[in-house]
Amino acid sequence: MLTVSDIYIYPVKSLGGFSVPAATLTDRGFKYDRRWMLIDENNRFISQREVSAMALLRVALQEGNLLITNKKTADLIKVPFEPLTSETMMVSVWDDNCLAQRVSDEADAWFSRQLNMSCRLVYMPDSTQRTVDEQYAHNKEITSFSDGYPLLIIGQASLDDLNNRLTSPLPMNRFRPNIVFTGGLPFQEDDMKQFHIGDIQFFGVKPCARCVITTIDQESGIKAKEPLKTLSTYRAKNQKIYFGQNLLFNGSGTIRVGDMITLP
Repeated sequence: MLTVSDIYIYPVKSLGGFSVPAATLTDRGFKYDRRWMLIDENNRFISQREVSAMALLRVALQEGNLLITNKKTADLIKVPFEPLTSETMMVSVWDDNCLAQRVSDEADAWFSRQLNMSCRLVYMPDSTQRTVDEQYAHNKEITSFSDGYPLLIIGQASLDDLNNRLTSPLPMNRFRPNIVFTGGLPFQEDDMKQFHIGDIQFFGVKPCARCVITTIDQESGIKAKEPLKTLSTYRAKNQKIYFGQNLLFNGSGTIRVGDMITLP
């Protein structure tokens, strides 16, 4: 029996995420998930790949705003759900270009100060329709500022298998999933091409290729060699390392911890 054990949301791309007991699906993934993003002076997204200190910026949901705190300094800022400017611009996420809205001067100044670089915070309005790769899409699905797909699922057994091979076990937050499940075999998500959680139908469409973000300690921001070093010995294919499955879905509703995952 497969059971949803954890649900995670990451409101600002590449900042710290948090677990929730339930999450509502929107047209582009979980509500609030990666609807905000930091960009550089060229309007390109910024991630922990280049700026590992982003791991120390933690996000919480409050009434009407995001509360973002620097774990190291305790500096904080409240970011309203609705941007304070009407300024829009084209921004880039990998090979995609899409329209985003700048949040506020205060946010730009705060993040630039925390990360010691010039950056701006932008929001994805509902009018922006960023489609997933048509090679894997089923029905012209859209996503937010995620790397490419609205959801990522990982089985706890997969992490347990990895940790049994490591000298020091790692937490799930290294892999930034949206849905974690218990039960089943290690890497069973690789073969979960179709399943249901309640009335919502999910499709596993593309294994998730992993990058150096998995090597960054999310508590300290320090980068090391694991888990990519170990994963490369048994999870490599076509010069990429895979861990987790990207998902598309059909339907709407709320996913809760404890929900059953039903396979065909």
